[in-house]
Amino acid sequence: MNETFVINWKSQVKKGTLTFIVLNILKNNEYYGYELIEQIRTHTEIEVAEGTLYPLMNRLKTENLVESKWVEQETGIPRKYYSLTEIGAITLQQMNTYWTDLENAIKKIIQ
Repeated sequence: MNETFVINWKSQVKKGTLTFIVLNILKNNEYYGYELIEQIRTHTEIEVAEGTLYPLMNRLKTENLVESKWVEQETGIPRKYYSLTEIGAITLQQMNTYWTDLENAIKKIIQ
C-alpha cells in the first residue's frame, strides 16, 4: 500500500468537502468559530484547526454564502457568529443535490 498517497488523498477529500460540511452545519443554526469547530468534530469526527476554519469562513463571506455578526458576552470578549445567507441556503440545496447524485454514482462503482 502507498501510505503517503492515501494520506494525501484523505487530505484532499477533507479540503474538498469542508465547505460542504460547514454550510450543512450552519443550515439550521448560527455558531461562533469554536462552536463550529466542535460541531464539525461531533458530526464528522474531523479535526479542523482554527487556521483552517477562519480563512474558509472569510471566503464564504466573500462569496455571500455566510454572514457574520459580533455578539457581546456578559463576560469575556465578543464572539463572531456565522449564519447562512439566503444565497448560501440556495447554493447548499444545489450542493446537496449534487452530493446525493455523486454518492449514488460512487456506491454503484464500489459495490
